[in-house]
Amino acid sequence: MIDSIQATPGSPLPLGSTVTENGVNFAIFSRHAKRVWLLLFNEPTASRATQIIELTHRTGDIWHTHISGLGHGQLYLYQIDGPYDPGYGHRFNKYKPLLDPYAKAITGNFEWDLSQAFGYDAHARHSDLTLSTTTNLGGMPKCIAYGADGFDWEGDKPINRPLSETIIYETHVRSLTSHPSADVAHPGTYRGVIEKIPYFKDLGITAVELLPVHLFYEKEFERINPLTDEALINYWGYNTLAFFAPHNAYSHLPTDRGQQVVAFKEMVKALHQANIEVLLDVVYNHTLEGNHLGRTLSFRGIDNSIYYMLENNKQYYRNFSGVGNTFNCNHPIGQDFIIDSLRYWVQEMHVDGFRFDLATILARGPKGNIPADPPLTIRISEDPILRDTKIIAEPWDLGGYQVGHFPGDRWAEWNDKYRDEMRQFWRGDPGLTGALATRFSGSADLYYHSKQKPNFSINFVAAHDGFSLNDVVSYNYKHNEANGEDNRDGHNHNISYNFGIEGPCTDPHVEALRNRQIKNFWVTLLLSQGTPMINGGDEFRRTQLGNNNAYCHHNEISWYDWSLVEKHADIYRFAKSIIGLRKAHPVFRRRKFFTGSDINGDRFPDIRWYNADGRDATWSGDSRTLMLTLDGSKEEIGANRDDVDVLMMFNTDVKPKLFTLPLTPHGKAWQLVVDTSLPSPLDIHWPEPTINLPPSKKHYLVKPRSTVVLFSNW
Repeated sequence: MIDSIQATPGSPLPLGSTVTENGVNFAIFSRHAKRVWLLLFNEPTASRATQIIELTHRTGDIWHTHISGLGHGQLYLYQIDGPYDPGYGHRFNKYKPLLDPYAKAITGNFEWDLSQAFGYDAHARHSDLTLSTTTNLGGMPKCIAYGADGFDWEGDKPINRPLSETIIYETHVRSLTSHPSADVAHPGTYRGVIEKIPYFKDLGITAVELLPVHLFYEKEFERINPLTDEALINYWGYNTLAFFAPHNAYSHLPTDRGQQVVAFKEMVKALHQANIEVLLDVVYNHTLEGNHLGRTLSFRGIDNSIYYMLENNKQYYRNFSGVGNTFNCNHPIGQDFIIDSLRYWVQEMHVDGFRFDLATILARGPKGNIPADPPLTIRISEDPILRDTKIIAEPWDLGGYQVGHFPGDRWAEWNDKYRDEMRQFWRGDPGLTGALATRFSGSADLYYHSKQKPNFSINFVAAHDGFSLNDVVSYNYKHNEANGEDNRDGHNHNISYNFGIEGPCTDPHVEALRNRQIKNFWVTLLLSQGTPMINGGDEFRRTQLGNNNAYCHHNEISWYDWSLVEKHADIYRFAKSIIGLRKAHPVFRRRKFFTGSDINGDRFPDIRWYNADGRDATWSGDSRTLMLTLDGSKEEIGANRDDVDVLMMFNTDVKPKLFTLPLTPHGKAWQLVVDTSLPSPLDIHWPEPTINLPPSKKHYLVKPRSTVVLFSNW
């Protein structure tokens, strides 16, 4: 409650609201503003401010004041006056309440009403040139002055696991535990993630990568599922509203005074105690405010021409994001904001790293060009606070593609070439053996030239955006009718194959082929050089029913049906075992690229490729078979013992192929570890003992669409 308060000049830094011993300091940037008011509230749904205080103290471009008598949990908004002149890029509107970009928490637990948040006259929606004079404080969420919460981290420290030791599990907080079969006490929440930690430990992953948890507005568009009449929402969260605040709807605690911050911290601490890192999918490339006809909620009303990249006609926004606007990431103010946000999530929330959505936007200059040395991406990679965090780029945007040459020394990258070429290879497309060899070896064509390492390639065959792995082998076409966009949205180029039946089927032959193909993908992904990323639920054949763009579904299309763990127990066992196999053998986790040469003075290279007949690979244009050996003695990553030698055979043909076995690099017998054509539990011998092949065995018949892995111990 606001009783006796007193305003003094306060400090221009830090930006945001800072709880002090006797009050709260407020500071906000705006270069072109003429007047700034701070609105204080007692309740989240209050339609009238308890106090309105004009900020008369300005240091440079920062408006600031200190209000004594306030404390942790104080609710507030801003109103800012200045020129409303869209043609010159200015969209100030003193009637519109604004969120503080630096707010650590935003009120929830009530239905927001943002219908009056448009800065132009709502009766002229076709034009944004007429100032709106309406307001709606009651429906607007409020910022929360968040101070010390007394959270006990119990000595929690960053895990700092090397990328070479990392196995990423990408998941959505809600999808993970919203289905009734999840059997958790707090479905769809940060606490629900905690309840699934025993499962993560059993599976063997080392990091969870969470789809956006920065606050977003779920009901930003009005559309229904034409198949069910169910309301569709912004489910994934790739339209951020507040970049310091955890999403309210994922908190099992109340959110009126910032308890969602504690709920998030509890999740991070629990995952760290289980030795699992936390990575966040972050969206600094654009904001919820949309195009020139979008809402005025924060940046647009604070200083539009600074925070956004504008066209030459400044009424309009450059749109490299594809959703209406582009955040001005390489203006110094935009840079500072992003760095401050990242530092906050590392220092205060203890997260271990970030995956940057449409990261090429971070590299764009003021006019949309991509300079050779963009300041922000280099600054992120060199920032002393962020130095030990994992930073992963989605290295493209609407008009730029930077896979293999994203600027900055520490950046790992989502490698979509790995996804596409592995799908093509296992679909049986001819002439893909060279692509398999390149991607399996760590994509040296993309990363060696920049002196990066194999683990800079984030390898994946499925992700949240696109088909699930089950659907890659079950559908030839996308089925996005439930999205309400007449199946126009989502990619058409899915590189998938349904084995003759579109979608679910009961044909045992087709199901056996699909299972085999899924195992082939698991073997390839987990044993390739690079850092593997698993699409959550692929380990038990989670399906989205052919929907490859499920961004709007808070329903069973997106939720994980945990009954599938039992239904597809053979797939789960295989996935868990192949993860364990990778973790047990450093030969699959190299920190340097293969040379393909005899580096130790003997006659065996660290990697060698063969045709099925045992001769050196000729990379035939129509070949669908390939074989390789890995020499475990040439592992350079500091293991205190030599690793196993490895032989792998790939056959994507529809016919069986007889492979001639090469000699083991060190004269020992080959042992069978994996044969994806065999039924469970014979398909993988891990951690069960491997099976010795007879010394006289010179050939191995690899069944159609199968992978075979042999080991030779020292």
